[in-house]
Amino acid sequence: MHLYKRAFLAIPLSAGSVLAFAPPQNRYVHPSATATATSAPSSSSTFQSPSFLAINNIIHGNSQLSVATPNIHASEITPQSVTCPNNNPNPWEIHKFGGASLADAEFTESSGRLMPNSENDDDEQQQHSGPIPTMAVVSARAGMTDQLVAVVDSALQDMKSAESDLTKALEGQLSILKELAPSSITDEIEERMRKDAQDILSVVQSLRMIRSVPPSVMEVVTGFGEIWSAQTLYAYLKHKGVKTAWLDARDVLIVRSENANAGLGEKGSSSSTGGVTPVWAETARRMEDWWNGEGKKEGVNSEDIPDTEAPIVIATGFVATSENGVPTTLKRSGSDYSATIFAKLVSSARVTMWKNTDGVYTADPRRVPEAFSIDSLKYDEAMELAYFGAQVLHPSAMVPCIDSNIPVYVRNIFNPDFTGTVIQGRCASLSETNRDGKIVNWRSKQGEIPIKGITSVDGVSLLTLEGASIIGGAQVAERFMGSMADAGIDVLMVTQASSEASITVVVPEKMGKKALQAAQSTFELELSRSNVNAISLTDKSMAIVAIVGEGMALQSGVSATFMSSLAKANVNIRVIAQGSSERQVAVVVDNDDASRALRAAHMAFTLSQTMVSVTVLGGSGKLGSALIRQLNEQRESLSKKMNLNICVNAVTSSKKMIMGKNGKCLVTTNDVRDMLDSDDAADLDLHQLTMALKADVNPNRVVIDCTNDDSVADYYTQWLSAGANVISPGRRAGAGPMERYNAIREAERENSVLWQYESAVGSALPVVSTLRDLLQTGDDVQLLRGCLSGTMAYVFRTMDENVSFSEAVRQAMEKDFAENNIREDLSGVDAARKVVILARELGMNISEEDVVVESLLPDEIQINAAILEDIKSLDDQMAKRWKEEVDNGRQLRYKFYIDVATGICQCKLEGVDNTDTLFRLRDNENLVAFETSRYTTSPLIVKGAAAGPELAAAGMFADLLRIGRGFVGSQA
Repeated sequence: MHLYKRAFLAIPLSAGSVLAFAPPQNRYVHPSATATATSAPSSSSTFQSPSFLAINNIIHGNSQLSVATPNIHASEITPQSVTCPNNNPNPWEIHKFGGASLADAEFTESSGRLMPNSENDDDEQQQHSGPIPTMAVVSARAGMTDQLVAVVDSALQDMKSAESDLTKALEGQLSILKELAPSSITDEIEERMRKDAQDILSVVQSLRMIRSVPPSVMEVVTGFGEIWSAQTLYAYLKHKGVKTAWLDARDVLIVRSENANAGLGEKGSSSSTGGVTPVWAETARRMEDWWNGEGKKEGVNSEDIPDTEAPIVIATGFVATSENGVPTTLKRSGSDYSATIFAKLVSSARVTMWKNTDGVYTADPRRVPEAFSIDSLKYDEAMELAYFGAQVLHPSAMVPCIDSNIPVYVRNIFNPDFTGTVIQGRCASLSETNRDGKIVNWRSKQGEIPIKGITSVDGVSLLTLEGASIIGGAQVAERFMGSMADAGIDVLMVTQASSEASITVVVPEKMGKKALQAAQSTFELELSRSNVNAISLTDKSMAIVAIVGEGMALQSGVSATFMSSLAKANVNIRVIAQGSSERQVAVVVDNDDASRALRAAHMAFTLSQTMVSVTVLGGSGKLGSALIRQLNEQRESLSKKMNLNICVNAVTSSKKMIMGKNGKCLVTTNDVRDMLDSDDAADLDLHQLTMALKADVNPNRVVIDCTNDDSVADYYTQWLSAGANVISPGRRAGAGPMERYNAIREAERENSVLWQYESAVGSALPVVSTLRDLLQTGDDVQLLRGCLSGTMAYVFRTMDENVSFSEAVRQAMEKDFAENNIREDLSGVDAARKVVILARELGMNISEEDVVVESLLPDEIQINAAILEDIKSLDDQMAKRWKEEVDNGRQLRYKFYIDVATGICQCKLEGVDNTDTLFRLRDNENLVAFETSRYTTSPLIVKGAAAGPELAAAGMFADLLRIGRGFVGSQA
C-alpha cells in the first residue's frame, strides 16, 4: 500500500488505493511514517472520492501510523540542540496569540512586532544577554473555527452552501495574507490553502451518505484554521526578513485521549480537554527531527544566524495527532494547552498568553464592571478559576508548566504596555497548611484579601436522588456516581446528606436529561419499591458561583462573608460545596441571579469599592438637581473615606428619562436638564424604568423619589420587592392611604431593604431617626410639639409693621423655602402630612383627614391661580392678629401637636410666649420637642434650619449615606 508524501492520514480503501487527506506541501513527514510505505507517484496524489468505509476508518482511527511510547518527562529527552538553538545562551520564550490577535492584517502585524528576535527588541527582556529564541503558538483567526464548523454542518444538507461557507472562510484568510506580504511569498502559501480547501470539500462530501458528523471529521476540518493562521504570520515575518519557519503541530505533537470520540467540546468551554495528554517521549523525538529537518531547511536551525538575531518558529495551536496517527485536537480553547506543551518541550523560560484583556481578572468585567486585573496567581488558583468558568485561560494549560515552574504571563494584545498577570508557583498543600498555620479571622489581617477571584459557570442543572436511606449511603453513592460515569456525564459538583442518603450532583444543563435517564435506569427497581423516594432534575437554569484563593485556608469568616453577601443581595443558595484544599467555595444559584451574586461577593471581599446604583426621580427639579450636585461634589471624598462609589445610572423629569447603558453611571457633572433634553433620553415610562431596575445586577440599589407624586409612590412596593431601597423626601407615600403605607412597610420587611424618609419631615434634621431611637430604646413618647413648616417659620418671623403677610410669603417663595405649590404650605396640608408621618412612627393609625388643621387661606383663594395677589386681601387681618400677639409679649407661630394618649393631632396658628421653645424660632427653622417618660424636666429638642432645596437635598444625601454605610459595613 502507498502513503502519499502530502498525506497526514492514510486509510486503506481497497487493494492498491488509499484515501489521503492532504495538508500543506511543506509538511514534514516523519521517517517512521514512511518506514513501511513507499511514496506514491505525484500523479497519484489527487484526492480519491471518500467512501463510507473511509469515514468509518476515520472514526475508529485505523491508520498505518501507530505510536506507542511510554510517557516520559520531556526535559529528560529533549536534546540541547532544541532547547538551546544554535548554541544561544538564552532559553526559548513562548508567545501564544489568540483569535482576536489575528483577526485581521493590522492585528496580525501587531502580533508579529511583539515577538523579539534581535537584541533590545523588548525592554522586558534586558535580563537576558543577546536575542531570545521565540516560538509563537497561534489560534485560528477570530471566527474561523465557527466558519469551518458551519461548513461541516452545511454539508449535511446542501453542498453548495458548504462550498459557499468554505469560500468565505478561505477568502477572508487570503485577504489578510495578501495584505501582509508580497506575492513572491504568498503565492505558494495561497496554492497550499486552496488545495486544503479542496481536501476539506472532499471530506465533507461523504457526510450526506452517513447523515452524521463523526467527531474525527469535525476535528480534521476545524484544524485548518490554525494551519492557515500559522502560515499567514509566517509570511509576514518572512517578508520582514526574520529567520522564521512554521511548524504544523500534527507532525510533532502526539497525544493520547481518554475519549477518542469526544469531538471539539462545547464552544466557550474550558472545563476539559477531553482527557487529551501528550505522549512526551515521542513528541520530543519528533520535535528534534523537525528541528533537524524542516528547521534546517527554513534556516532557523543554522550556525549562520548572527549573534544579534534569534529564530522565530510559528507553531499551530489546537491541533495534534493521536497515537494511532489520526488528526485530532486539544478541544475548544485548547491552543493555550498547545503553548504550554511546547513550553515544556523546549524548556522555555516563560509563556506569554496574548489575550484581549489586561490579564486574569478578579471577575468577568462584562458582568462585574468593578473587576480588575490580578497581579499574580499560583498555578492551583488559576486552574480553579478556569475550571469554574474564567475563560481567559484553559485549566489544562497550567499542567505542563507546573513541573518546570515555567511562569505564565497573561497580557493584553491591545494594551501591550500593561504588565498583566503572572502565574507561577504552587499553593501549599492542606497538610502543610494545617501543620504550619493557625486559624485566624480574615478581617484581622488588614489589607490582606483571602480570595483572588470570583467566577461562575452558567447553564447547569441539579440532579437529586432523595431518600435512599434503606439501601445504605455508601452503596447509593457508588451506584449513583457510577451511573453518571457510565453515561459520560460531566459532574461539576457533588453534595450528600448522609441522614437520608440523598445526593445532589451539578451537571451541565445540556446533559441534564441524559443524566436523569441514567440515574432512573440504575435505580429503576428501588424506585418501583419506593426504596428511593424520587430522582428529580431542576427545570430552571442554574449557575455555579465560586470564590477562589489560597488565602482562604485556615481563615475563618470567609464562607460567612460570601454567604452573607448573597443573602443581602437577595440571592437564594441551592447547593454549597467547599474543596478540601480550602482554595475554593462554590454555591449554586438561579442563573438569573448569577451576575448579582458575582457583584455582591466581589464587593463583600472589598475586591472593589462598594458600588451603589442610584435612580433619581424628579432629577431635573430644584430638589433633584441640588442632590445630584452634592453627590458629584462629594464623590471623591466618599471614595477615599468610605470606600463608597455612588453611581447615578438613571434620572427622570416629569416627562423624560435617561438611563446609563448596561447600568453604567451617567455623567452628571453637567446640567441634568441637558441630558434629559438629549437624543439619548426617552419618554418617561415607570414600568420600563422598573424593569431596568429589576435587571440591574448590582445588589446595592437605591431609588430616590423627589417627585412627591402619588402615581410614583404606587411603585414603591415593586421596587422594594425587587431588592431596591427607597428614599422619599416627599410626603405622598408616608402620609398617603393607609393600605398602601402598610403594603410598603410589608415589602420593606420581607425583602430586608430600607424605606428612608427622614427628609420628608425635617429636611436635614434628624427628626425621624431621633424618634425611632427613643422608641427602640424603650422610652415612652407622650407628646410631640413644635413647628414643621420652614415657610411658616419664615413668614411669621419676617412679618412686622413694615413687612406685610403677603410680602413675607413672596420672600419665602423667592428664597425657595416654600413648596412648589405655596397653597400646601399656607393651607397647612404640608405640615399635616408631616404630622401623619410622625404619628404613624408612633404606631398611631392616623390619616391626613384625622389631623385638625387651621388653614390660613379661605376656600376661594385656595382654588385661584393668582394666589400672590389674592393673599394681599389677608394682609390687614393677619397684621391685626400679629399686633395683638406682640402687644401681649407673644409671637405668632404655626404649631403642631401629637398627643399620643388622646390620639389628637393638630396644626394651628397660635401665639407663644417666651417660655415656649418656639418663641425664638429663626427665619427658616424647624423645631420638634419630644416629651417622654425619660425627658420629664425638659423636653428633648431637635432644632435647625430646614427650608430650601439644598437642606432637603442634604437630608436625602444623609439617608443615602445611612443605607450606604450598611452596604459598606457588611462588606468591610
